[in-house]
Amino acid sequence: MADTATAEPRPGGSTPVAPRVPARGTPGIVTVLLFLLPLALLGTIIAVFAATNAGLELEPPAPINVLDVERTVISSEGFHLQVRNVGPQEITIAQVIVNDAVWPALVDPGPTLGRLASATVNIPYGWVEGEPYEIRLVTADAIVIATEIPVAFETPTPTGELLLSFTLIGLYVGVIPVFLGLLWYPALRRLGRPAFIFLMALTAGLLIFLGVDALSEAFEVANRVASPFQGVALVGLGLVLTFLLLEAVSRNQGRIERNESSQRLAVATTIALGIGLHNLGEGLAIGAAYSLGEIALGAFLVIGFIVQNITEGLGIVAPILRDRPTWRRLILLGLLGGAPAIVGTWIGGFTFSLPLAALFLGIGAGAVFQVAVEIARLIRRDEAREPAPFLSFSGVAAGMLLMYVTGLLMK
Repeated sequence: MADTATAEPRPGGSTPVAPRVPARGTPGIVTVLLFLLPLALLGTIIAVFAATNAGLELEPPAPINVLDVERTVISSEGFHLQVRNVGPQEITIAQVIVNDAVWPALVDPGPTLGRLASATVNIPYGWVEGEPYEIRLVTADAIVIATEIPVAFETPTPTGELLLSFTLIGLYVGVIPVFLGLLWYPALRRLGRPAFIFLMALTAGLLIFLGVDALSEAFEVANRVASPFQGVALVGLGLVLTFLLLEAVSRNQGRIERNESSQRLAVATTIALGIGLHNLGEGLAIGAAYSLGEIALGAFLVIGFIVQNITEGLGIVAPILRDRPTWRRLILLGLLGGAPAIVGTWIGGFTFSLPLAALFLGIGAGAVFQVAVEIARLIRRDEAREPAPFLSFSGVAAGMLLMYVTGLLMK
């Protein structure tokens, strides 16, 4: 035990006052200044380097102009290019060339763009549907930025009719297949404990495959994102933060005393949420395909996702096979897993953004990976009563192979 210091009385009976010790956890002005000191010194060093360039008198052999064409909108009035300056210095758009012909254009709000500034290049052009076009933007420094339109097709604009069409596509892709998978619930309830463990492992295999597939798509999109927006970092942010957030939610729920039935229902809800976030990314891909005029690709994706997503309903219902959830609960689980595909189709069809797509795909991957970990914990608790390691292995393998085979129909 630590000794406790006491003040001894002074001659004359007076007791000295103990020195006041500042309370811990309440930083004073000195502490704040000590934290700010390295930052101030860092700012000074950066300012000195920017002013002197370390004594080097080197100039780049050519201007560094990087203009990213984020989106091309085609209307009856012509082409509308949404561009952003992603280079280190200011850019001025001086000329526009369409199929080797100099063409007048109006840049809104202006032809000069600062770093990360955006503008819309409006090109009045009598385009022909189905024809390819090449558009080149020439900067004041004679740097050429080219973009291609493989097939001219009027870009969909938000209308009530088109919104309804995209909603129906989302229903076909996400909601209907998931609900069809839920219809396996009565048949699966007749199976015993080994079958339950196998189905849970199969669900984990489905989710692992979905996560790997989502990561693959996310990195493909990230490679097309302009460098200042750091596409790979966006994927990493979505992946890691979503995983940690769902893990924190899961651990917090684990502290609440609940019966096994409630715990299994919580796992099923988490699975539905993870699958829903993944279906959001699928909706983005389909909506973007239609907005770019790739109708055949969009229809092919719809058919492929319908076939693949019926297995997702199986994954949602697997944890609650021993319970008797109400039909209302099953409907809510189906909507949670399938309805985000509708939202993704809206976003992809009307306002597709590469950075946003990379982030959402990363979020979907993080969600399904965390759910796979949650299922593994549930399997481990069941196997503590009746060990069956090879049964779990065969379930995971069957789930991944099932997703691979269904993927053959859509890739």
